[in-house]
Amino acid sequence: MTFFPDFFRARKEVRRFHQLEASFRNIVFYAEDAPSTVHFEGIIEELTGPLKQKICYLTSSSDDPILNTKNPNILPFYIGEGMQRTSLFMNLKANVFVMTMPDLETFHIKRSKVFSVHYVYIFHSIVSTHLIYRKTAFDHFDTIFCVGPHHLKEIRETESVYGLKAKNLVEHGYGRLDTLIAELELSSPSPKEGKKHVLIAPSWGKNCLLETLGKEIVEVLLNAGFHVTVRPHPFTIKKWPEAIQGIREKFQSCQDFILETDIRSKDSLQAADLMISDWSGAAFEYTLTFGKPVLFIDVPKKINNPEYDKISCIPIEVSMRKQLGRVVAPDQIEKIPGKIGSLLSGGNDFHQRLQEVREFTVFNLGKSGKVGAEEIVKIAGSQ
Repeated sequence: MTFFPDFFRARKEVRRFHQLEASFRNIVFYAEDAPSTVHFEGIIEELTGPLKQKICYLTSSSDDPILNTKNPNILPFYIGEGMQRTSLFMNLKANVFVMTMPDLETFHIKRSKVFSVHYVYIFHSIVSTHLIYRKTAFDHFDTIFCVGPHHLKEIRETESVYGLKAKNLVEHGYGRLDTLIAELELSSPSPKEGKKHVLIAPSWGKNCLLETLGKEIVEVLLNAGFHVTVRPHPFTIKKWPEAIQGIREKFQSCQDFILETDIRSKDSLQAADLMISDWSGAAFEYTLTFGKPVLFIDVPKKINNPEYDKISCIPIEVSMRKQLGRVVAPDQIEKIPGKIGSLLSGGNDFHQRLQEVREFTVFNLGKSGKVGAEEIVKIAGSQ
């Protein structure tokens, strides 16, 4: 049992954070889990490298790799998830606080009650702001780092519709995409032979792909002769473990099946010939990086904001599906092998089209870390 050691460790770390001199708490990052790190990487590298800034890094993950960093400009702290974290947030003294967790002020994560902290939100997905996220998900942030033009339009219209104060919107980009593209350019993939590799990487929720049709789709693919990797969202593993356990038990003895639970791994993304998804932002990361198609299973939309249609912008995860691949109805999954064959025959034309799509979908390709770091320093200097 790790509860008590983690509790006392977090209490000690929270106390150590509060005792820091104010200058060390100028720029603070918070990661709710270890995978959040991938969305900070480029910005933190720029801040602590070329810009020579010291930062604090708070994490709720006891195995976050940054806790073991050797970078002298990063001060890491494990703060846990309970009341100590809630209290730290409410009594936070920092100039700039950067996070990828939405819904600030909505639940137990609150703005500081004792200090004028500037809160910056960094997206952990390319998808829209008004369908998959809750209605007030971004209302209490001061600055939002937008992935692309769609975020600018959606947030400004949301402010107009609900009479909200205008936020500082930054044309930022998407660090995760930059990292994947950079690593792809440095790699030398071997020529592929044998079976086609299909990666299943959907969103999470009671109506999402693995929670409803996981075993059936894997079976169709294996019977059709594909190599299959299932990459569940961390929240599917946490909230619907029985769905994942059912898939594991049924297919673990099959040599063409892999269950990948560490989404920090990039190997399956590069190895796959095609992704199967639903409403997940992972589909955008995959197809805009590798120029490979996505087959979308048309399970019910993941709607966390019942008022999303008050915003006239069509969510990007709806409008761009057919540009990124094809859509299959849940009652036609037996047609998946044929659809895959059709998509994979698209070749270089499809790849070229996706390269063009990402140019007008995402700001500052390859430069988001630099842009974001410079903006954070600017904000910190004005506080």
